[in-house]
Amino acid sequence: MSMLAMGISHRTADLRMLEKVAVPAGEVGKFAGELLNGAHVSEAMVVATCNRLEIYAVVEAFHGGLAEIADVLARHAGVDTTVLYEHSYVHYSAAAVDHLLSVTAGLDSMVVGETQILGQVRAAYNTAAEAGTVGRVLHELVQTALRVGKRVHSETGLDRLGASVVSEALGEAELVLDGLAGRRALIIGAGAMGGLAAARLRRAEIGTVTVANRTKANGVRLADSLREQDIEASAVGLDDLPTELATAEVVVCCTGATEVVLGTAEVRPRTSGDPLVICDLGLPRDVAAEVAELPGVRVVDLVTVQRRQSELGNAPDTEAAKAIVADEVRGYLAGQRSAAVTPTVTALRKRAAEVVDAELLRLDSRLPELDGGVRDELTRTVRRVVDKLLHTPTVRVKELASEAGGVEYADALRELFGLDPQLPDAVSAPKTTSRNLPNANGNRSKMDGGDE
Repeated sequence: MSMLAMGISHRTADLRMLEKVAVPAGEVGKFAGELLNGAHVSEAMVVATCNRLEIYAVVEAFHGGLAEIADVLARHAGVDTTVLYEHSYVHYSAAAVDHLLSVTAGLDSMVVGETQILGQVRAAYNTAAEAGTVGRVLHELVQTALRVGKRVHSETGLDRLGASVVSEALGEAELVLDGLAGRRALIIGAGAMGGLAAARLRRAEIGTVTVANRTKANGVRLADSLREQDIEASAVGLDDLPTELATAEVVVCCTGATEVVLGTAEVRPRTSGDPLVICDLGLPRDVAAEVAELPGVRVVDLVTVQRRQSELGNAPDTEAAKAIVADEVRGYLAGQRSAAVTPTVTALRKRAAEVVDAELLRLDSRLPELDGGVRDELTRTVRRVVDKLLHTPTVRVKELASEAGGVEYADALRELFGLDPQLPDAVSAPKTTSRNLPNANGNRSKMDGGDE
């Protein structure tokens, strides 16, 4: 059983491919469930964000698990698996662990250091747990990743590199408009990104904000929170978009819609005054490509954000964060290897206890008249001798197992003492299911990791 990660992100695919593989928020749990229908995948979690779709799975075998995951994803995206592999990356075993920890720490984000991914991984875990696709292995790994993400943000200055995709997009809008203070903003979508946009606009001293949302009540709540912070705000339905767009100066479009929300029917050219800046943060895109060609209209999309962030990869804070992740990966893998040896140690001690019990029973049959006190003392002495003989090798094998390749020592123990290869599984703890887990409050050339 090993960890496998397969993904498509802004690093390996263009926006069009990202749109094809995007999974709507309400369907992520169902999608994760489909991954368990095959024979090789036993646990799965799907991380779906505006610029990535990643699947983390516990698999019985590398090739079998990868084929099953790729088939489900290709069917969902409506593309051939060959095309899918050309835009994807695959990490296996230790490399998959390293990747999840790096992602959760914000090191693999389009905006390096953004903290939103931490909540997105937590939400992905909770969704998978509710869908019943998380077991002991994924649970322990995700909890480690969340802890490491928090540690990176508290011990380094990585946060300074960028708070979120929203901040970067609005930063671009600020440059185009020479500031946002006193201007009129329109937020389309009252979800998490809408809330981040509202907070960023407030800090930029925006003049007025209108929130447009399919469910008007949600838009009203966001508008109310802005008014509580002394920002003039109101809420409207999507039917009012043409009217609001006519007077807006900056628009943040971040809905969960699967179809275009803004087209040339809603957005009109700006023939005078400052341009209209539209930040399209939806995936799939909320704004039709033709809108960017309209006079006086500037569209800031995820590609623009990626370009702004391309020079930040070698920042000192990034290197510090990478060092923390590398250290945590080593610790996690050492712990897993040590835990893998425990069933063998348990089996060895069980075998030794069986031998002692058999010999003591044999002694009873040969010397039935032996004094009870003497028998008890002999029993304690024999057990004490066996415990002392086993102490050093069992402690040492756990220490050795924490090193790379150390699990081979457990294999040697099983061979030397003739332990049943199936016995460690029988005496290990039962598999944990999602029902008793707490909530968490490359293409082919890029496949890396261990051997199958």
